[in-house]
Amino acid sequence: MVVVFVLSFFHWELLSEPTFAGVDNYRRLAGDAEAWRSVWVTVLYVLLCIPLQTVLALALALLLDRRVRGVRIYRALFVVPWMATPIVLGLVWTWIFDPRDGALNRALALVGVHGPEWLSDPSWALPAVALVSVWQNTGYNMLFFLAGLQGVPKELHDAAATDGATASQRFWRITLPLLNPTMFFVMVTNLIGAFQVFDTVFVMTEGGPSGSTAVINFTIFQTAFRAFDFGYASTLSMLLFALIFAVTLAQVRFFGKRTTYDLG
Repeated sequence: MVVVFVLSFFHWELLSEPTFAGVDNYRRLAGDAEAWRSVWVTVLYVLLCIPLQTVLALALALLLDRRVRGVRIYRALFVVPWMATPIVLGLVWTWIFDPRDGALNRALALVGVHGPEWLSDPSWALPAVALVSVWQNTGYNMLFFLAGLQGVPKELHDAAATDGATASQRFWRITLPLLNPTMFFVMVTNLIGAFQVFDTVFVMTEGGPSGSTAVINFTIFQTAFRAFDFGYASTLSMLLFALIFAVTLAQVRFFGKRTTYDLG
């Protein structure tokens, strides 16, 4: 981070000697509409991914936190997508989203629905990429929620049920508050990962169509390794760092007042 921060004050094209630029790169960033658009695309991607995969992960954990036949097999199956590399997932899902021969549009055609050109339509490309992330990470997050659920004392639920509390009331007033430490960890790590997305975008869309999936990390890659402007790429990296730091700090303050680690 120190090296990147220092490089953000230089002009450097890799093959030449770095030259000091002062705050020129930061002035350029202030007026760079493409860079700020990539920030907005990244924020939209985060908003598409995090709420959905968090809710799904918690729902799956609640379903699998029971003594049902084959529960261990189900737990393992839901984690399998997370074990695959983003490059492989990107290639597989590129085929699934293919408008002509892809599995998704073929399935939709069976029920009379004409599927869109998922990765070629600016309105659908980002949601499609976000869906891949949700599919990959939901099962992994489910494991943490399962661990959190198994740490909730059964005696509290039994006592609440004896007092007439419904299952819904027990969830909102006992389970969810006691899952705050787990929720805190899942939200922080997921948000950091979502802001840093690159592999899936690179394989599936390369930032297109029309820049609709050009997240900030992809813009940094293009600036550094295609335009060979390492100084400005470092400035964009500092912007990404600042965004992640600000969001993480906000979560720490939000959850810090609501999280209890000692049940005693």
